[in-house]
Amino acid sequence: MHATIDRDPGTMDRMRAPLLGLVLIGILGLVAELLLMEHYDSRTQIIPLGVLGLGLLAWIALIWLPTRTTIRVFQAAMGTFVLAGLVGLWLHYQGNASFELEIAPSRRGLSLIWMALRGAVPTLAPGALVQLGLLGLLCGHRHPALRPGASTTEGEER
Repeated sequence: MHATIDRDPGTMDRMRAPLLGLVLIGILGLVAELLLMEHYDSRTQIIPLGVLGLGLLAWIALIWLPTRTTIRVFQAAMGTFVLAGLVGLWLHYQGNASFELEIAPSRRGLSLIWMALRGAVPTLAPGALVQLGLLGLLCGHRHPALRPGASTTEGEER
């Protein structure tokens, strides 16, 4: 059985607006979640809020004026989401693992990993930022303003 790939160049163009809507909902939802959780007690906890703010500004710029430059800025912001999310995954895991080692210093291997993954700090929560960044990168994929000969001052039809 062969997978069929939609080769219609307009498919991504038709999907872009709904995907960008999902990115906005994701950004606003994550900001709300982080604020409700009071995720701003330390400098490292403020990072995802700053990254999300940057992403929101890039999203607004892309919607307002979809040029090659704003698309690249948006893609860079989404790449930052992925990077910050991966760092967050590591920091959450490390925090839980450190706590588990305080409780049971002899814990090692899979037992430590399992307990750290199930710890008080939601280890996989920053994965939402990674997922949102990947969704945002998909929005910029094959964007009309990136095509050869595309105007750098005119946007796409939204």
